[in-house]
Amino acid sequence: MAFESLADKLQSTFKKLRGKGKVSEKDLKDAMREVKLALLEADVNFKVVKDFIKTVSERAVGAEVMESLTPAQQVIKIVNEELVRLMGEKEEKINISSNPPTVIMMAGLQGAGKTTTSGKLGGLLKKQGKKPLLCACDVYRPAAIKQLQVVGSQLELPVFTIDGSRDVVDISKKAVEYAKLHANDVVIIDTAGRLHIDEVLMDELKNIKNEVNPDEILLVIDAMTGQDAVNVAESFNKELEIDGVVLTKLDGDTRGGAAISVRAVTNKPIKFCGMGEKLTDLDVFHPDRMASRILGMGDVLSLIEKAEQAIDEKKAIELEKKMRTQTFTYSDFLDQMNQMKNMGPLGQLVKMIPGVNAKALEGIDFDDKRFTHIEAIIQSMTADERENKVKISPKRKERIAKGSGTSLNEVNSLLKQFEQMQKMMKQFSGGKANKKLARFGKMKFPM
Repeated sequence: MAFESLADKLQSTFKKLRGKGKVSEKDLKDAMREVKLALLEADVNFKVVKDFIKTVSERAVGAEVMESLTPAQQVIKIVNEELVRLMGEKEEKINISSNPPTVIMMAGLQGAGKTTTSGKLGGLLKKQGKKPLLCACDVYRPAAIKQLQVVGSQLELPVFTIDGSRDVVDISKKAVEYAKLHANDVVIIDTAGRLHIDEVLMDELKNIKNEVNPDEILLVIDAMTGQDAVNVAESFNKELEIDGVVLTKLDGDTRGGAAISVRAVTNKPIKFCGMGEKLTDLDVFHPDRMASRILGMGDVLSLIEKAEQAIDEKKAIELEKKMRTQTFTYSDFLDQMNQMKNMGPLGQLVKMIPGVNAKALEGIDFDDKRFTHIEAIIQSMTADERENKVKISPKRKERIAKGSGTSLNEVNSLLKQFEQMQKMMKQFSGGKANKKLARFGKMKFPM
């Protein structure tokens, strides 16, 4: 998970502060030293850390903390506000041209995930009602054009290429002309990268920029490269004047130093972040939500958005009716499970819930492959078994286990889980439901 090690250290530091009724200047100084070490260990740029600690310390020793009834919470509030400010304060959107097509140029080093990100961005814009055209301008890396075509095919996006041509300026120019003729309102140019920054790479990118005059230049950076990511961002920004950054592989970077440093060093916003390998795993970067997750305050808004995207509203209404009438079946269970799966890895989703202790979750198995086993078990049932029309006897259990390629224990475990769910639904469909929901509504999540 992104920022996991940093989040653990910061939350541990603030837990000590919370245990104190009154916070002295020495307590604050000790806490700030631990915050500083945590940020440096997370590979955050040294100058950024120095400025951050100075700002937080100046605010924290003021009257707003010392005279507060809950000084520890005030310190956390200040750290949260400064983290948000450091990462950009608010989400930044793509510059959409008033005169289509909007031209987006993707730049970056080889291996950062530029080609896949170009496709992911196209898919994201398509969901927003746009008609993107992908343009293959990486004519040097073997199979780069084919890779973009495969990604485009999977997302049902057109890909513009010119067979045999190595003139990337001409390709990008003709892609824009093609887009105008075919009503594509966005052109995403996937440019070539290098293993390192060189003059040839920059000249090529400048030539494309001068010819097509892109509305947006996005720099794609591998978050796992830490301080190198900051150096790369500085160099590209100096040569190209980028409009924003896309951080890839953020889900695999437990430190998160790049995300905190890039904005501060380049003064360019992080616009998107790659949070997985699926072609749908590209999220808008929300500095406030990311800061909340780092400080263990959850990310409810992102959780709700993922649910809205993944869950079919009509099916949700039907499910609510089945819960009330106690007619919930294994088919319904499978359908709900598939919708949950579309929201993303379960382990990541749970950590978005406010008050959830990440350390406490370490021993819990969130293996998403178990979903596949459950799916196989339910699909190995007969229609009557799936609809609860017959009791599943020991012989039927054996048949289901063999048919699904799972063990009898796994079948029994699923049946038991389903029975428990039915019992819970009975409770909520009775007269006690409103009281329980009312009580839940009054619950307060710990900070």
